[in-house]
Amino acid sequence: MRKIQAQGVHHITLTGADRQTSIDFWEGVLGMPFIFDQPNLDNPDEGHLYFDPGDGRLITVFTDETRKPDPRRTPTEPGCVHHIAFNLSQASFSQAAERLEARGIQHSGVRDRGFMNSIYFKDPMGLLIELAYYKFEPPFGCSHADVMIRAHRNRVAAGDYNIQEKHLADAIEALVHERQESLSEDRDARDPY
Repeated sequence: MRKIQAQGVHHITLTGADRQTSIDFWEGVLGMPFIFDQPNLDNPDEGHLYFDPGDGRLITVFTDETRKPDPRRTPTEPGCVHHIAFNLSQASFSQAAERLEARGIQHSGVRDRGFMNSIYFKDPMGLLIELAYYKFEPPFGCSHADVMIRAHRNRVAAGDYNIQEKHLADAIEALVHERQESLSEDRDARDPY
């Protein structure tokens, strides 16, 4: 049998509240431009709003004018979505807690995840949202996934509990060594000058 090869997330569709609440949250709080609007083609009583989360892919929201915000946490049983994470720059992340607080949105505070920092809060329908920024930039021509798989292997080899910055630094160094040629015959670290 042959697999079907995925090449990225096409879009994620969420069940939202009413139209204005959805626009206020996805564009007004998270800054995702509202780019497309049409009826839900499977349910003409609902709207279908499209937002760009910043990478050209889409977050879409089914809206219904009879649904109102419900801040109770969405189900987390097996098969349910636990949370959705969005990438931020370090500069934007440094302002996230303050900007959430200015709107009266409760959040987790900054959580250090070793390879990234995160802040968690709920959308108007109780879905857990994570704002995250990586503590590293991948080398030119590499992805975050390229660095992460190397850092994971470094962590496992070291017997460490979770990925730490030292695993990331060693992964980045190895990727640069493999992908970028050098005129030096020996590229190992030498005594300081």
